[in-house]
Amino acid sequence: MAHKLWEKNFEVNKEIERFTVGRDRELDLYLAKYDVLGSMAHITMLESIGLLEKDELTQLLAELKNIYAIADKGEFVIEDGVEDVHSQVELMLTQKLGDMGKKIHSGRSRNDQVLVDLKLFTRHELKEIVDAVKILFDELIQKSNQYKDVLMPGYTHLQVAMPSSFGLWFGAYAEGLADDMLFLQAAYRMTNRNPLGSAAGYGSSFPLNRTMTTELLGFDSMDYNVVYAQMAEERWSATWLSPWLPCRNFGKDGFRRCMFNCQNFGFVKLPKECTTGSSIMPHKKNPDVFELIRAKSNKLQSLPQQVMLIMNNLPVGYFRDLQIIKEVFLPAFDELKDCLQMAAYIINKMEVNEHILDDPRYDPMFSVEEVNQLAANGMPFRDAYKKVGLEIEAGEFKPNKDIHHTHEGSIGNLCNDKIQALLEQTLSEFHFERMENAEKNLLK
Repeated sequence: MAHKLWEKNFEVNKEIERFTVGRDRELDLYLAKYDVLGSMAHITMLESIGLLEKDELTQLLAELKNIYAIADKGEFVIEDGVEDVHSQVELMLTQKLGDMGKKIHSGRSRNDQVLVDLKLFTRHELKEIVDAVKILFDELIQKSNQYKDVLMPGYTHLQVAMPSSFGLWFGAYAEGLADDMLFLQAAYRMTNRNPLGSAAGYGSSFPLNRTMTTELLGFDSMDYNVVYAQMAEERWSATWLSPWLPCRNFGKDGFRRCMFNCQNFGFVKLPKECTTGSSIMPHKKNPDVFELIRAKSNKLQSLPQQVMLIMNNLPVGYFRDLQIIKEVFLPAFDELKDCLQMAAYIINKMEVNEHILDDPRYDPMFSVEEVNQLAANGMPFRDAYKKVGLEIEAGEFKPNKDIHHTHEGSIGNLCNDKIQALLEQTLSEFHFERMENAEKNLLK
């Protein structure tokens, strides 16, 4: 039996229904728990302003908690003929509680209902991404500290350039993640604002208490202006760029990891159980994990462009175009978390070659060290540069591989403790406990 929040006394053409519903029944399963939480806060507020009786609120909250438990176990189903998660929740309430279940929609529209669902979902996913980034960060810092004294070639123009180290290599990507965490924090803060009560974008004649729903749901504040609350879907889309920023880090590094793992370099090695083989070449141990992380990272970085293009020529207000955003947005979080978790796992398993510099082909990378030493001893820099250059050309250069860099952020002074402090400071400013405590209180 069809159930739509807006249905009246006529049936929509079946092909029109198929096209307009699209993948909502599938994708709305991501939102089921959050739709229930939003409804629990909304009806608690409705009772406070006299639109529900106290006993009605008690019964509705009890049944919504049952529905939440079903969704939390992954057993929530949107039945055939039911348009979306909002219709399914209301149908389940009505089946159990009769006409009382039809009262929960007073003072809201599917517009603000969808927005609050998306924001509750997104802030939860952002927390999981932050947790996964922290795990990856810790693995990088651990590897950086473990191999801080192991030198490797640094490259410019893909030519051997100057001494680097595994401490610098791993630490560089850790610091990049610390910066990415600032963008994740901005995304969380913009997401964690309450649109509920904006209805279809123009508010309601009911005396809604939006401050109450903001507090019940653990939002930091509300999207105050009701028109802006709906416009915020467009503005908010800009923040959807932020969750994918970690992809730049391990996507960009994917090339180096693949290159450094190959036999021509042999700088790092994966355990054989972390590689795949060839159907005809028995010697092959392919770094498919690095390659897939790289590809998935590049794909995820295109998501903000997809979202912005969907919204590119829309005027103010809700349009069905926005439904398509869910198709690219909701499943992407699982893929990103998978990449972050796999990156952390594979870095933990990665083995480092501690004898790279035994190969004389890397001797010239110490030329700058020699030039600097001569200059420090009083020789003009340009003369020192020429002297060492001529020695290299004549095959007479003998490097001193015992180097001592001391300045902040160099081989001998990685500043990993400072990088960790940067990340910890940002983490302390999320205040996820506000969100978590609010949701626990609703579900008591």
